[in-house]
Amino acid sequence: MALPSQKQLQYWGIFAVVFAVLLYALGDVLAPFIIGGAIAYLLDPIADRLEAWGLSRAMATVVITISGILIFILLFLLVVPTLIGQLGQLISQIGQIVENLPETWTRIKASLAERFTFIDAEGDFLEQQMANLGAAIQSRSGEVVTTLLNSAQGIINVIVLVVIVPVVTFYLLLDWDRMVAQIDDMLPRDHQETVRDLGRQIDRTLASFIRGQGTVCLVLGTYYAIALMLAGLNFGLIVGFIAGLISFIPYVGALVGGVLAIGLALFQWWGGTEMVDGQSVEAATNWLRIGIVAAIFMAGQFFEGNILTPNLVGQSVGLHPVWLILALSVFGSLFGFVGMLVAVPVAAVIGVVARFLIAEYKSGQLYKGHIGKDS
Repeated sequence: MALPSQKQLQYWGIFAVVFAVLLYALGDVLAPFIIGGAIAYLLDPIADRLEAWGLSRAMATVVITISGILIFILLFLLVVPTLIGQLGQLISQIGQIVENLPETWTRIKASLAERFTFIDAEGDFLEQQMANLGAAIQSRSGEVVTTLLNSAQGIINVIVLVVIVPVVTFYLLLDWDRMVAQIDDMLPRDHQETVRDLGRQIDRTLASFIRGQGTVCLVLGTYYAIALMLAGLNFGLIVGFIAGLISFIPYVGALVGGVLAIGLALFQWWGGTEMVDGQSVEAATNWLRIGIVAAIFMAGQFFEGNILTPNLVGQSVGLHPVWLILALSVFGSLFGFVGMLVAVPVAAVIGVVARFLIAEYKSGQLYKGHIGKDS
């Protein structure tokens, strides 16, 4: 005898509440396991492919683990030191930019006044606001940087992630197929096929978005980093890394990366006074270099929108950009870092379930009304 729908709804509601409470109470503890599970999910198709080539599941997991360790060591030796060095220099550079905001604004204002005489060259109010903004950011930046760099708890958390995540990933990847089979065996028999169908839709959505969008982020980050470094922009590697890392949020990666890169380009190549052989020389603004930096991000956006995303992510993901940003904002606000980790999977689940409920509603009597009865 099947449970009434109202009773089933109560059980699922209790499950959702328990899940939210555990996520809120154990967020920091669950983070390594969530990250490990996400990595195992991403690597499962590779393990399946290696099994199809004749390797056992255990051997496939070992091959993937050793390859991952080698790649991590290679990145740590070649990229991470440069990345950390540029990040430290960037923080120092931002501090100098903030400190020099009033002077920079005075130079920009004088330059604009020479070219466009109709512009109010005084701008006392805006200049005062720029000075206030610089003073406010400068007063807080030292405190924030000191807290980030000297936080013993943050260092411990990083160590825990580095140690626990690979172990969790290894065991989850090793037992992934068996765990999926056990979950499938526990599905309620009255709704087994429906749940399986929803699960397949969720898997397709996550696979298209996470695996596809992860590849897009990797390609864009590599492109931005190499292109900006070749263009001669200081901190091009760290700017490209940041832009690629947050490119999974539609338009945000290009916007943040573009603003940061163009801002640094303006600071680096804006005309000013330089000391050459002990003499003060007036340097012209290098608009060509600044334009190249802007063109790099414009080309990246064209490449992403017309080639990468259509081919790697596809058009049937079902995660609208606004829905994705809302999920990241809400879960990040409620559950912190771990909330942002689970935001995309939960958004995918809610999206698939919502489409299923809408389809059920449209096929039911409540939607069809008298027309459904007559037909």
